[in-house]
Order: sequence, then C-alpha cells, then structure tokens
Amino acid sequence: MGDGLFHAERIFDGTVWHEDASLRVVAGRVAGIEPGGKAAEHLPGWIVPGLIDLQVNGGGGVLFNNAPSAEGIATIAAAHARFGTTAIMVTLITDRPEVTAAAAAAVDAVPGLLGLHLEGPHLDRARKGTHDARLIRRMEAEDLALILRAAQRGPVICTLAPESVTLTQVGELAAAGVVVSLGHSDCDLATARAYADAGARMVTHLFNAMSPLTHRAPGLVGAALDDGRLWAGLIADGFHVEDTALRVALRAKQGPGGIFLVSDAMSTIGSDETGFTLNGRQIFRAGGRLTLADGTLAGADIALIDAVRHVHRALGLPLDAALRLASEAPAKAMGLTDRGHLRPGARADFLCLTPEITAGGTWIGGGRVA
Repeated sequence: MGDGLFHAERIFDGTVWHEDASLRVVAGRVAGIEPGGKAAEHLPGWIVPGLIDLQVNGGGGVLFNNAPSAEGIATIAAAHARFGTTAIMVTLITDRPEVTAAAAAAVDAVPGLLGLHLEGPHLDRARKGTHDARLIRRMEAEDLALILRAAQRGPVICTLAPESVTLTQVGELAAAGVVVSLGHSDCDLATARAYADAGARMVTHLFNAMSPLTHRAPGLVGAALDDGRLWAGLIADGFHVEDTALRVALRAKQGPGGIFLVSDAMSTIGSDETGFTLNGRQIFRAGGRLTLADGTLAGADIALIDAVRHVHRALGLPLDAALRLASEAPAKAMGLTDRGHLRPGARADFLCLTPEITAGGTWIGGGRVA
C-alpha cells in the first residue's frame, strides 16, 4: 500500500469535483483532498475513482473459462487495469463441474481482483444466450456446497435462474453472503419478486437473456426496474442494449437498488485477438462485436471505460453520473463502502482520466499499476 500526494487540474471524489487540487494517500487509503499542488506529483488529466466491473469474463488474451487459475486471473485483472478498472469480479460462464471447482479454487489475492462471479450453470435453457445448453443444469447439493465454500474465501456473485434453483437454495446462498443475481431466465414478475423475497439482490445484464417487459407481463425486466431491492447491471456497448432502452432504464429504475455498468468483457480486451473458443465453439470478433457463428452475441468487446464513454457521449449523461455508474454504483451493489469514491478513508484506487474519456494511468492502493 502506497503513500503519496497526487495533483490534477480536477479531482472527482465521487460526489463533487475539486478544481486544482491534490489527493493525499496514506497507507493505501485516501487521507483527504487538498487545494493546490505544492510538492505533489502532477498527473496530466483528471483524478477519478477507479472503475469496478462486476462481470469480467476475460482480458489480455485470456478467457477465465479456458484458464481457471490464479495466473489467468492476474492476466485478466492486469489487462483491465490498463483501462482504469481497479477491481473486477472475474466471471466464469457455464461450464463443466470440474472447471467451476477449479475457478473457485483459483481465487486468490491478485491485485485488482474483488471476487468471483459464477454466471451459470444453473440457468434456463430457453434463455441460454451464448451459454452451452448441454452444460446448463439444476443446482444440486454439491453445487450449493461449492458456492458456499467459495463465499468463505471472498465476495461471490451467483447468476442463476429460478427455473433451476429453489427458493430455499437462494435463501441459503443469501444467508452466507453470496450476492444472488437473477438472469438467463424466462421467469415472470411474480416469480422474480418471490426470489427477491428469498434473498436475490441483483439482476444480470438487464434486458439480455431474460423475459421482456410488456404491458401485461412485465417479466424480469419489470421486476428489475420496479423493485428497489434489486440492483441491475447494464452492458452499454451500443450492441447489447439499444440507446433508447438504456435511457428508459436509467430514468425508470426505482431505488435504493440502482443500475450499474458492466463490461461483460471477453479475452479480446487488451489483445489483438480476432477470435477465441468457448466450450469448444468458435467466437468471432468483428466490428466491435463478439458472436457465435449464428450471430448470437457472445460477451462484449469493451472495457468498462468504454461503457462510461458511451453513456456520456451517446446518451448525454453528465460525466459525473456516468462515472458513478461504473464506480460507486457497483460498489454499493456489493455492499462495499470504502470503494467507488475518493472520500477520506476510501481505498486509494483511482485513474487519471483524459478529456477523451480514456485511462491515462491507474493506481490501486496508491500504487501505480498501469
């Protein structure tokens, strides 16, 4: 953990902007923001809170499903740090039981790693998206036990569908501190609310791979927007969700649970890959999209900063609001109070933001990592 005094033309603490100011870091945490910059290291750009990505499948040429190891996680986290992301939930897509077990065991103290996100295999085949239908299955006792063990090591998000998991199982997961996220599901409004009653607190990539909102059947989308207990992730890459739907969701969401941005990034981030394999199937990279041979979207080809830039420029969201969607909002969704902002006591995780809304440098715990 580092010490230092960092000056910038502007500093965003997560709530307000400070002009011509310096961020003081002591033992890896924010001690305060001071006017001026005498004796400070000057950073060309604006200092803003580090981005927190709760859905990262890969990066740096590594897909977690294909490299469920501490080394794989380190490569993925380092790739995203180059783009201003200071904390990730490394995400395993539906896979074989032995791969899930290896992924859970691989989670270790890697810089930039927040925890583990298990997206599947307990989903609804009718809303499988790019997940391999052959590997989707109901949650059994041994699956539940594995997730509960993983939660003892650190934060865990578990994306599941009511079609494959019981209310009792959700209650056990929630009681152990697992963040239960509903997704890849055709469930109706009443079912989604029942699972929120049981302890679900999140919805995975809103609009994608779920029952839609219609005027007589609001479905999982309606539950996500109307139920203040549920936080909802959004992929803002210009492909997964049309911009009008993004605007509607941001205006409609009822709190205290809000919306946060995710990248849903695959191995291509920070690499020159033209494609990769997932569960033995070829994924193609072209035109900013990742797809299966049949055109099904297969994750996203963005880092989280790209989503921030998209909602700021394409949707017209103020920059501070766009930044909060990728920093303080995901931190709150995970119940974390010392991340996602730069107020006194917070972890000194920050990036140097350029006027082009790109990362000019990244610091974790006050130490530069990219």
